[in-house]
Amino acid sequence: MKFTVESDIGKKRAVNEDRAMVLTHDKLQLAVVADGMGGHNAGDVASTMAVDGFQKAFESAPGLHADAKQQWLEKTVKRVNKEIYHYSLTHEACRGMGTTIIAALIDQQKASICHVGDSRAYFITEHQIEQITRDHSYVNVLVETGQISEEEAQTHPQKNYIIKSLGTEATIEPDYYQVQLLPYSYLLICSDGLSNKITPSELHSVIVAEATLQQKGRTLIELANQYGGEDNISFILLEADREEA
Repeated sequence: MKFTVESDIGKKRAVNEDRAMVLTHDKLQLAVVADGMGGHNAGDVASTMAVDGFQKAFESAPGLHADAKQQWLEKTVKRVNKEIYHYSLTHEACRGMGTTIIAALIDQQKASICHVGDSRAYFITEHQIEQITRDHSYVNVLVETGQISEEEAQTHPQKNYIIKSLGTEATIEPDYYQVQLLPYSYLLICSDGLSNKITPSELHSVIVAEATLQQKGRTLIELANQYGGEDNISFILLEADREEA
């Protein structure tokens, strides 16, 4: 898949604690976005360790068969979680650090996704946008149990409180998803610095517009900053063409 990677510090933060990368190996692609925890120490260390851990595992992995994708993602994310957690316990300045993680392992027409935290994945076609992942956040629990509406969630005072992250506990149980790609469809994985500022309909309008992937990426960064840019803004936008899908 063709792709563009964007990471912007935003307008309010002094440090960019997001990390994003795309790698290709043995005809597979790995796309990863990690958002270091803003309320924790050394979020940039945690997100860097997460991305580096996935890169090391991916580059040394043997051929991954179709039925082994989720197993590889599960093994990798649990190992990386232990590494971050142990590092936080043995380095005082990093005590309590954590990060979200969203990793998409793409094999031609299928994407296997591993997810922890409130970074998101969206699947986009010409006519619709679908949020694939479910936020691991306190507010999302309130929405799912009917205690507040989705509209109320947008302005809830605990909107940014997440209930699951990488590296803050000794063990982790991620969520997994499978996405079947279509001709000329898109896969967007992003930190909440993007999804908190731009509505799904606005994301859809920009992504399906007539422009290059790079132009679309810059437009999304500009919009998020225009709407306040309070957080770091990072994402990977991937596009499937007819031959790939």
